[in-house]
Amino acid sequence: MSALARLGATQQRLLRQLLMAPEGCSVEELCERLRISHNAVRQHLSTMLARNYVERGQARATGGRPQARFRLTENGRGLFPRNYGLLSTALLGKLRERYGPAALEEMLQDLGRTLGGHEVPLPPEASHDDVVQRLASQLDALGYEAVVAKHGQEPQVEAFNCVFHAMARSVPQVCKFDLAYMEAASGRRIHHMECIVRGGHVCRFRIGAPLGKPHGD
Repeated sequence: MSALARLGATQQRLLRQLLMAPEGCSVEELCERLRISHNAVRQHLSTMLARNYVERGQARATGGRPQARFRLTENGRGLFPRNYGLLSTALLGKLRERYGPAALEEMLQDLGRTLGGHEVPLPPEASHDDVVQRLASQLDALGYEAVVAKHGQEPQVEAFNCVFHAMARSVPQVCKFDLAYMEAASGRRIHHMECIVRGGHVCRFRIGAPLGKPHGD
């Protein structure tokens, strides 16, 4: 169930009214649109303010006392579904159809290297544990729900949320983005040991030798 669906019906309606009003709404406007009392509107607004879904906007002069206005925060806008997955899958499918799987794979690798290159990798002499921990933190910040997990005596990165899951099922070349990103971000060779899309319980990555060293790890 989405975060929006877990809210009460009136709170959902209130947030939708604010979504349609970029400049915000006053308490009076919300009372009129939702057909509920001032006290009810203020109570719901207090809850939404506390959850950082709503913020106070710039008051509007009305000829008398300026009316306080309320608008959605970025967190509030994020409650509403955006069909990125469907659009992205369609776009990648069209690119694969036009340019072929190999070219699409190369594009995704280039993109992964570009974005991963914005990260500053630890130096080659950094400990293996430090590199694994840093990479897990970077992936976690991107929404992968990544942690460090021991396999035998070796720490590896496990990601519980494949952010490209829907796309990767129909466009498997997407996984090349992950690997290219992680190699660029860590400066290490990455081995994809387990994959959610291919039936694994997690996406698991083993971190190898620094890039540029012979392929022995």
